Amino acid sequence: MRAIGLMSGTSFDGVDVALVETNGERIEAFGPSGYRPYTSAERRVLSQALADAVAIERRTERPGAVAAAEGVVTAAHAEAVERFLREHGVGADDVDVVGFHGQTVLHRPEAGLTVQIGDGLALARRLGLPVVYDFRAADVAAGGQGAPLAPTIHPVLLRGLDLPRPLAVLNLGGVGNVTFIGADGELVAFDTGPANALMDDRLMRETGEAFDRDGAISASGAVDEAALARLMDNPYFGVEPPKSLDRNAFSAGPTEALPLADALATLAAFTAETVVRAAAHLPKPPALWIVAGGGARNPTLLDLLRRRLGADVRTADAVGLSADALEAQAFAVLAVRSLRGLPLTYPGTTGAPRPLTGGLLARPDA
Repeated sequence: MRAIGLMSGTSFDGVDVALVETNGERIEAFGPSGYRPYTSAERRVLSQALADAVAIERRTERPGAVAAAEGVVTAAHAEAVERFLREHGVGADDVDVVGFHGQTVLHRPEAGLTVQIGDGLALARRLGLPVVYDFRAADVAAGGQGAPLAPTIHPVLLRGLDLPRPLAVLNLGGVGNVTFIGADGELVAFDTGPANALMDDRLMRETGEAFDRDGAISASGAVDEAALARLMDNPYFGVEPPKSLDRNAFSAGPTEALPLADALATLAAFTAETVVRAAAHLPKPPALWIVAGGGARNPTLLDLLRRRLGADVRTADAVGLSADALEAQAFAVLAVRSLRGLPLTYPGTTGAPRPLTGGLLARPDA
């Protein structure tokens, strides 16, 4: 099947698009990928929705800016697909399904609650394509964490690559997550802690820029070790996996009084140190760490990871994958797996009681 995957992560930067030909268990071919950034106005709506979403007690509630943000997310994803199809000369008839993750605004698995906004049916009708969406709810309803989801697909994406085992795939979006793939196929995954979210929020607030391009600002600052120690003084890092995080689970409070460059340097060191703590929860030390997501574009962060992990750290691009499109590719495969009733989550990835499928299907003629 030819599937388009869509991903809008916790960095709130935009929509990643990827085309994959797959049966859900292997990749027949990787197609092109694309990106549609959110505008400044859209990011403001999403940021307000994130604040307003803390009042949600039932998944169907859309308080404050959350309702408007759902419309923004749906329209942005539709535009992203339409532009992608035009730019790459792909006809809608050549696509079998769209995997639509939506935008997470609240994640409280301990309360049986995870909310991803985005109208799957409206997207299906606008695109004229079947859309699989709401990937996380079934896992959370069964007592799982509902996150991370992409780890189920990481072994599929890596199949055929001559890489050492065990290895770790580290996705550094707004929140970080790690996937451990053992020599025998053992799969362990969990959220590591904040990745880019705290840095991006500080930068947006002070400069209006979405991210620290090439890690230049953080490279010019000095790490405040006392502030770093306070950031690391959080019980989450000692909790055994499976575990997952809400984007707002951590505060940059200890760095607020620091100049921008020092704050970003300290927050980058914080991200790296959370990965070091996460490594202690893995079954074995990985022979290789593969970094994807926005963090793969930050040389300062990559250097910190290499020094603090004392390990071989490479970007996804460097091993033959796509650092930018990896998550979108994963949701293309997850959509096909959902259609086939295959597992999206496992006990080792989300703490699900058993391998579970999930996702809802919206048809354009419904």
